[in-house]
Amino acid sequence: MDYVRFGNTGMMVSRLCLGTMTYGKPTERWPWALNEAESRPFIKEALELGITFFDTADVYADGASEEVVGKALKDFAKRDEIVLATKVFNAMGPGPNDKGLSRKHIMSAIDASLKRLGTDYVDLYQIHRWDYNTPIEETMEALHDVVKAGKARYIGASSMHAWQFTQSLYVSDLHGWTRFVSMQPQYNLVYREEEREMIPLCKDQKIAVIPWSPLARGLLTRPLNKDRNETERARTDGFGKDIYGKFGDFEVIGRLNEVAAQKGLPNAQVAMAWLLANSAITSPIIGASKPGHLADAVKALSVKLSSEEIKKLEELYIPHPIAGFH
Repeated sequence: MDYVRFGNTGMMVSRLCLGTMTYGKPTERWPWALNEAESRPFIKEALELGITFFDTADVYADGASEEVVGKALKDFAKRDEIVLATKVFNAMGPGPNDKGLSRKHIMSAIDASLKRLGTDYVDLYQIHRWDYNTPIEETMEALHDVVKAGKARYIGASSMHAWQFTQSLYVSDLHGWTRFVSMQPQYNLVYREEEREMIPLCKDQKIAVIPWSPLARGLLTRPLNKDRNETERARTDGFGKDIYGKFGDFEVIGRLNEVAAQKGLPNAQVAMAWLLANSAITSPIIGASKPGHLADAVKALSVKLSSEEIKKLEELYIPHPIAGFH
């Protein structure tokens, strides 16, 4: 496993981050989630492979992901040796203040997350999406106070417009508040819209980039096949269906098949190697729900693509509508 600096901070993270949306328990919103007994082996294997960076969110499996991840990490690792990240924004209850990025919700949400995780602090506290109903000044000051209270070491953000992220950084700098040190965008071979503004912005500001869905909800792991209803996740994941499998995606996957076949490697390793070849990318957030997922991802660290192979993978991409911000 390789380890890299997290953006402009002194913190080191593993080159791969284990995303834990799959872990917790099946719920109405998350029918494909694994239960605790099924989840723990993947967390243990990740640690054995040298992965020290773990990403969750309060909303995953309606809070069960944080509980399962926190308990497993406590059993399998030393707290100071791992980097633990979670998120705030999505609704965690029926009340009008049970969601968003108001000071009220942030202060309640961080305490609830820490309780579920069984820890005194998270290393990275991220806003899951942009809140159009709360002034950014209120959000950034509240996050600053979370850091100053010792409940989070750093703060980060996820999918939003580049102008919004820029505004966040400006407000923090203007008031001397804690700055976002990371961005978690959607980025993979079939969704590259973040190359226009967000990734160059992060590179300029030395912001860590930790992409979600680096394998496009599994679409980049399978042979070219327009029937994606192969798993419970695929059958019930309306979000994924809305984003992937359109706008020339299958032509790009055809090229991925070709390059992978020429190299004698699985599609997943080549798709991940393409992402890792980008110097702006810090640590892609990988998912693992079946044997071999983690080992495949780690093997991608040693896969090197030529400039010709990268060009072949990229040249059929066509612009996509912005997706995944809401």
